[in-house]
Amino acid sequence: MGAPMLGDERLEAVRVREALGDALIKVKEFRGETYLCVARERVLDALRTLKEHPELQYDYFCECVGVDYSVWPHERDLEGRFEVVYNLMSTKHYSRIFVKVAVDDGQKVPTAKHLFLGAEYPEREINDLYGVVFEGNEQTGRFLLPDDWVGFPLRKEYPLGGEDVLFDRGEHGPAVEDISMPHAGESFEGKTGSEGVSGR
Repeated sequence: MGAPMLGDERLEAVRVREALGDALIKVKEFRGETYLCVARERVLDALRTLKEHPELQYDYFCECVGVDYSVWPHERDLEGRFEVVYNLMSTKHYSRIFVKVAVDDGQKVPTAKHLFLGAEYPEREINDLYGVVFEGNEQTGRFLLPDDWVGFPLRKEYPLGGEDVLFDRGEHGPAVEDISMPHAGESFEGKTGSEGVSGR
């Protein structure tokens, strides 16, 4: 089954526009996928419409991910340093749709965990790794990282490199940067890995 259509437009875009009006900022088609770019404050209305509208039934929450566009030099769909992208699947149509919202430091995104139970942990991961706060799903400590970790490692300004790993017997292992060496399939210093560096 294909994605539901209403004339030349995806039915999802039509129904979300009816529900949100101007809060549906943009509809983007890219490589066979549809992205609904919505205002951050109305993201729950968009998700609820997609999930509960009888013509749509996007009732399977695949994931949500964060993106840091602070150094992205190309055209953007939304204004704001970060984007949160929701990936939903319709069990009625076996089709997929993406919902995107923009958020800056100091702003909050409404949590979707009460609408999709599967949203709780991905939101916490985004909070832990990017510092994006989901209102209603705030954390009191770290989720994936150690409690004493400083900063948000998936932000673009976060330094590259590694740190010594503390093993269970109190021994420290080498940092990733201390043992990195080229091997087939990876790029190092502009090389593709096709040179004979793998020992095979």
